[in-house]
Amino acid sequence: MTGDKFIIPRRKFLTGAALGGGGLLLSGCDMLSENEGFRSVLRSGEVLNKTAQRLIMDRSALAREFSASDISPTFKANGSITGGTPEYARHVADKFTGWQLRIDGMVRNPLSLSLAQLIAMPSREQITRHDCVEGWSAIGKWRGTPLGLLLKQAGLMTKARYIVFHCADQWGPGVPYYESVDLVDAFHPQTILAWSMNDGILPVKHGAPLRLRVERQLGYKQAKYVMRVEATDDLKKFYGGNGGYWEDAHDYDWYAGI
Repeated sequence: MTGDKFIIPRRKFLTGAALGGGGLLLSGCDMLSENEGFRSVLRSGEVLNKTAQRLIMDRSALAREFSASDISPTFKANGSITGGTPEYARHVADKFTGWQLRIDGMVRNPLSLSLAQLIAMPSREQITRHDCVEGWSAIGKWRGTPLGLLLKQAGLMTKARYIVFHCADQWGPGVPYYESVDLVDAFHPQTILAWSMNDGILPVKHGAPLRLRVERQLGYKQAKYVMRVEATDDLKKFYGGNGGYWEDAHDYDWYAGI
């Protein structure tokens, strides 16, 4: 079992560095974060961060994996814990028997796969640590279908650069939750669409029927309630244009590598 791990989000670190002095209140940081010029500075800093990390990190390196004895006795379910839409509620009621994952966008062979079909495919099991941007961590066992396998079956086009995950949960009227990764992380061997947690079916509060596990990134990148996987060449086409709900709404880093 692991103890809590304190993680300072790069956004907050950059905010603090820009303010300097350490004597300003959080409300002052929030006021700056509402300034579009300041937000642009944060986004430009993220590009440098991503570039630097890609240069020094082994792209094929695996996140640390643990033993069954390390699994945390409790694993916090944060963010949305119900899915929150009538369509999702109907899927929960029928135990996802009518649910299908759509894989489309820049692919030659769009797919629609039931949960049973996904479970029947080759899978990967891994016991890894989930590091939340809020400052806590937990270790869990995940089993799921490798994302790279699904993209290969769908015939990913050479022009595709990113994979977008459309989720069932809504964060306010007309504000759907979504996330995205680049192809480096999409084809990483530990990147899976998990349908099992700790040897049981993935619980609703943890994102049933499918949750993205991209183990070398922070917790907010692990999208829950995945309904559709879309390949694209440009993240600017989606919602706020920054590649995810938290990235759009709160200037979180798009690349949250750890």
